[in-house]
Amino acid sequence: MKRRDFLLAVSAGSSALALPANAAIARKTAAVDSPVGRADWAAWLHRIASPVLSNLARGTLRRNMPFERGPGYDLHPDATYVEAVGRTLAGVAPWLSLPDDASGEARVRHQLRDDALQGLTHAVDPHSPDRLNFHAGQQPIVDAAYLAHAFLRAPKALWDPLDAKTKRGVIAAFQSLRDRKASYSNWLLFAAMTETFLRSVDAAWDPARVDFALRKFDDWYVGDGWYSDGPRFAFDYYNSYVIHPMLVDLLRVHSAYSGSWDGGKDMIADRYERARKRMRRFGSQQERMIGPDGSYPLIGRSITYRTAAFQALAQLALQDDLPEGVSPAQVRCALGAVHRRMYASPGVFDANGWLQLGFANHQPDLANSYTSTGSLYMATLSFLPLGLPPTHAFWTAPAADWTQKKAWAGLPVPQDYHVGY
Repeated sequence: MKRRDFLLAVSAGSSALALPANAAIARKTAAVDSPVGRADWAAWLHRIASPVLSNLARGTLRRNMPFERGPGYDLHPDATYVEAVGRTLAGVAPWLSLPDDASGEARVRHQLRDDALQGLTHAVDPHSPDRLNFHAGQQPIVDAAYLAHAFLRAPKALWDPLDAKTKRGVIAAFQSLRDRKASYSNWLLFAAMTETFLRSVDAAWDPARVDFALRKFDDWYVGDGWYSDGPRFAFDYYNSYVIHPMLVDLLRVHSAYSGSWDGGKDMIADRYERARKRMRRFGSQQERMIGPDGSYPLIGRSITYRTAAFQALAQLALQDDLPEGVSPAQVRCALGAVHRRMYASPGVFDANGWLQLGFANHQPDLANSYTSTGSLYMATLSFLPLGLPPTHAFWTAPAADWTQKKAWAGLPVPQDYHVGY
């Protein structure tokens, strides 16, 4: 068994993390040009997701997860647990959807899937110490949407195997959110996402919440691949944290239905194709944001979500929908460099393997007033390409330099142009 497979296999049967201490990781990965492969991606994602899912499966998430808060934290304390679960599952879902085989990666993945399914029964069990409180203020509107996104990304792995009681509990939790108003911003997509999932499982859903979100984001498109987050534009990563991935996926789901809702199937299909084109343009810009060493700009709010900044690019890779001129290999190498740069940094994890507030270290002052430990698990969203099988060109193509790495080496790169759609 290869050493990396061995480390992954050992971690499947133990609560110990698959990776060594931060200092050792830093030494091992100091060479920027050293290969970053699928086993590295899997080990990083396992290290992030395992504490959340293994504790949820045992009913010990509330007991063991730290509750570190940003300055001036102003949310209900229960929100952090809904965040941790929804965000972790949204990122790990495509990986968990792959079929099992005899590899070390598959054994780890199988254990995480089992933990996720067992944990979801606890999440909606009124007698569980880890029951998620979907009534804890406004924030559950957000993280129910990430949980819904996980189900939509991996229905056969995460939804279909659930027992009928757990499914009823999830549906009731999502429907209970209708007594609260979503903020006039990217939050409209959160409300639309839970309703979209409900439609996908033939549960009662509210078309008005979906229609309102779609119409407003048509209005809020500002051009060249960017949406405004509400009436006023903000230069941050919310186009990737939320807007492009959720908008494209909810349109994808609705485009599969016939009927007269919102102008009929053809109208939804046209909006879906337009949203995909806009996301591809944004993805081409994201690829250009990644520096030769895997660094990227520290801009805007919620920067402590770390590599979730590249969810849009990661989802384009997962969907085989990358922009023209951007190859799967260069995205694999670029995002691999980002992951290595970030998760080899000291202080990102605490001594027990939980993510800590900060960016490239433990930097609590970078956290916003709505940020706590659970919020940080949005970081899983940059690992979506692990849902592609190991035989896919994303993983098998020879390593390729990304745009900034080529440009700073003095090599030819394509020019970049504004688009009009």
